[in-house]
Amino acid sequence: MSRGTIVRKILQSALLATLIIASGPVAMAADDAKASSTQDTATADGFHLPPFPADAHASQSAVVDGRTLKYTVTVGTLPVRDEKGDVTGQVVFTAYTIPGKDRPITFALNGGPGASSVYLNFGAIGPKRVNFGVDGDNPSDPATLHDNPGTWLGFTDLVFIDPIGTGYSRALVPDDKATKLFYSTDNDIKYLSRIVYDWLVKNGRMESRKYLVGESYGGFRGPRITEYLQTQLGVAMNGLVLLSPYLDGASSDDGDVSPLPWMLTLPSIAAAHLEREHRLTPEAMAPVIDYTRTDYATALMKGRSDPAATDAMIQKVTELTGLDPVFVKRSGGRIETQAYLREVYRAEGKLGSRYDSNVTAWDPFPYAPHQVGGDPILNGIIAPTTTAMVNFVTQTVGWKYYGRYNALSYDVNNLWHEDDDANKGSVSQLRQAVANDPGLHVLIAHGWDDLSCPFMASILVVDQMPAMGDSSRVQVKEYPGGHMFYARTSSQATLLQDVKALYGSR
Repeated sequence: MSRGTIVRKILQSALLATLIIASGPVAMAADDAKASSTQDTATADGFHLPPFPADAHASQSAVVDGRTLKYTVTVGTLPVRDEKGDVTGQVVFTAYTIPGKDRPITFALNGGPGASSVYLNFGAIGPKRVNFGVDGDNPSDPATLHDNPGTWLGFTDLVFIDPIGTGYSRALVPDDKATKLFYSTDNDIKYLSRIVYDWLVKNGRMESRKYLVGESYGGFRGPRITEYLQTQLGVAMNGLVLLSPYLDGASSDDGDVSPLPWMLTLPSIAAAHLEREHRLTPEAMAPVIDYTRTDYATALMKGRSDPAATDAMIQKVTELTGLDPVFVKRSGGRIETQAYLREVYRAEGKLGSRYDSNVTAWDPFPYAPHQVGGDPILNGIIAPTTTAMVNFVTQTVGWKYYGRYNALSYDVNNLWHEDDDANKGSVSQLRQAVANDPGLHVLIAHGWDDLSCPFMASILVVDQMPAMGDSSRVQVKEYPGGHMFYARTSSQATLLQDVKALYGSR
């Protein structure tokens, strides 16, 4: 399975026919972003875009754990320039800041490629949140913002970055040039790293403690941006938080021979079964992980040379997953994700989500040989997040721009170009960043039920890393829930405590 397939599975459910599943650009922190707002922006091929307004600010407050946080929210832009100094794009950010000495600053990115940062902003760590991503949430429910008990704003300022083509951020060049400058693995890292640098310079925050959080493909970006900032731009991060990260694309290659692709997903499928039976605990998951590392991997590698081991493995997988024994046997104990998501709820006429297999929706084409409908979570989060963000930016903050807001851009995903090293993931950069700075701490957080970026991949990645002094500097933690496990109140609260511990490690 190629990296391209994996990345698109992060963005969308597989088998969807109707949805598509360094020199580089240089950004400069200049006040010409304000100047560009006074006239239409002419692009290289002659079409014009309405100008972006000047940065807008609003004072807000949120009550969190009995404490009132008074903060300023800023929606603004930073230009991206090419080697000749021409503006090739404009990045829109949303920043939350509180006056105070020695406040850390945290930069946040989602993934896709093609996702804006609204999911981390209004779902996980911003001061306000909107309900989405859990069973029972409907796209047509009121997109009402309320105070977020899990916000990180109590101990760090926050800057949410929307990559070019997502949110309101935009390229000012034709698609073919934008693909080269922005929609490619390597240049994506370079211009986003420069945006972090430029925001720090523009706001006088170079000496602040600095952190980066990335979700999903943002987790792929995280180690690469951190290492690039360290070695190319002279900015050192104090901490890195990776939520449901995509770290190693090659780990899912060649499922016909390698046991690794099946080792990554079996524990998450078993976790979903345990949760349905109200038995999901760390203690219950420990033997599942141990079996996956040992007898399961061994039986898969033995194949037909040891029929008894295969039979025992199929029986054990049936027990762990709760699936029909015939289905497990015909699958050879190798449970393909999309087949599982239909099979487990087939009797109910429903589909499970790749992002949390215990979140379901009706299967609109139950008799089709393959899944035709969209993913239950993915299809359900666009409306509430888009509505909430558009109202917040244009009405609450008063950044009066009325172009389209892309919470999730399929166009960007279609145009995405993968460079030669893309399938290597970000494991090398993670190791190098940790080796470069003994003060860097990393938290990798996953939901047990996530089948888009399974937690087992990160466990295996970290277990193969050298200790480099204190091995606790890089930790993997799992929580009830799926890809957006923070949508569950209890998991978000536990994550908050783990993140506070990381920020206190200095």
